[in-house]
Amino acid sequence: MRATVTAHKDYTISKIDDRVYGAFLEHLGRAIYTGIYEPGHATADKNGMRGDVAQLVRELKVPMVRYPGGNFVSAYNWEDGVGPREQRPTRLDLAWHTSDSNAVGVHEFADWCDLVDTEMMLAINLGSRGLDDARNFLEYVNGPTGSYWGDLRKKNGRADPFNVKLWCLGNEMDGPWQVGHKTAHEYGRLANEVAKTMRAFDKKLELIVCGSSHSNMPTYPDWEREVLEHTYDNVDHISLHMYFANRENERALAEGGTADVLAKNTANYLALNEKLDRYIATVASTINFVKSKNRSKHNVYISFDEWNVWYHSNKQDRKILDGNDGWPHAPRLLEDIYNFEDVLQVGLILNTFIRRSDVVKLACIAQLVNVIAPIMTDPKGQAWRQTIYYPYYFASVYGRGTALQLAINTPGYDAEHGDNIGYVDVSGVYNEEDGTISFFAVNRHATEAIDVELSLEGFGAATVIDHQVMTHANLRAVNTATEQTNVAPSKGTGAKVDGKLLSVKLQPYSYQMIRVKV
Repeated sequence: MRATVTAHKDYTISKIDDRVYGAFLEHLGRAIYTGIYEPGHATADKNGMRGDVAQLVRELKVPMVRYPGGNFVSAYNWEDGVGPREQRPTRLDLAWHTSDSNAVGVHEFADWCDLVDTEMMLAINLGSRGLDDARNFLEYVNGPTGSYWGDLRKKNGRADPFNVKLWCLGNEMDGPWQVGHKTAHEYGRLANEVAKTMRAFDKKLELIVCGSSHSNMPTYPDWEREVLEHTYDNVDHISLHMYFANRENERALAEGGTADVLAKNTANYLALNEKLDRYIATVASTINFVKSKNRSKHNVYISFDEWNVWYHSNKQDRKILDGNDGWPHAPRLLEDIYNFEDVLQVGLILNTFIRRSDVVKLACIAQLVNVIAPIMTDPKGQAWRQTIYYPYYFASVYGRGTALQLAINTPGYDAEHGDNIGYVDVSGVYNEEDGTISFFAVNRHATEAIDVELSLEGFGAATVIDHQVMTHANLRAVNTATEQTNVAPSKGTGAKVDGKLLSVKLQPYSYQMIRVKV
């Protein structure tokens, strides 16, 4: 089986915003407590932050981290997380039916961001609270001393403003599960007034308004239209969320499904990024509609600030989420253990963001540690890389530059989410500063290797400088604390350049990164 790809130096999509490789941490499960923060751990620093986790995060070069939620933020009082720890209240979190000690708040999170060399993206509670609380939080975080909130921040240990640029105006306000759920009209009016107030404080802030929680919402995409009609000229991004699941295979495995059934379910699962692409395209069209309707010169982009695979842990989470365990503190919630199949899915998602870099400027893998995360920890024990750590790492570290408009000719297959889904899915990023092109490729075919020829047009002589391959005989293979590299990349040897033609063999069900110097 054969596929061809053409990359031309003059045919590009957009400069990629580095922040498309952002992440998310919520006060949920063990993301914070025994995730990034565990006083007494062998690697903990003086602030109680785990050094082993910090090192794994630094390797990812995460540009920004969204905090503190998520559903959690819709009933969160930010004041609970400032001041002396011994005076902070323990609160019951209605979103995840747990309790929170508030031992970590905005000061501790800011220090951790400095530790791992990332920026904060802060979310405001527009569920149970409103404009005045949002204004106060902004002034506490970014205001000067000599004012009430600035002086309180100084009293709590930080004289200089945090200078946070990115602010989320609530979370998933279209969702009936949300504390303070609102209609599009109610939320749009509130978000616009909050945005105007924040702009009065600082016109340079980047504000993110809530879009649809997922593309199956009954209000989608009219929610985006109505919210943007209220807020368009006062916001910079609209947020979208999407999670990916292969529950059909989970059921089939439990029922002893045949190999053919499992393969069909996997093929449908690996076509889900087609649905993601349509989601992005629809919202991009809605943005353009409202821009035209408003006769505006302002541009609004997409912040895809929650995305990941999420389904492995759903059944085991029910006991806590249904309230049968009381109000535990930092229980094991949403702790998906990712397999090799999920490596392919995460690679496909990231390829989609690269190809849509003209409109998707921000994105956050949800989440970063323990909770549906690429990094896992044991309390008092080790931290390790889950299988999905690697495609996220390759894209974040090497996917910075300009997205290339690739011409791809590949055999395909029909799936639930679209017809003629290409077996070969590939994105390309040209980094003019260091003269490299990084290709990220997935072979969706279960049994056949595909010979790919990539024609490099308009570039200089090319040489292969790196080739990484991820493949495994078992789609359900996972990494654990004791088998941390069961699913990991290996050095590829099959990528070759002849003139301006780069050739590579993609093994069945494989993820590969090929980098060339041009």
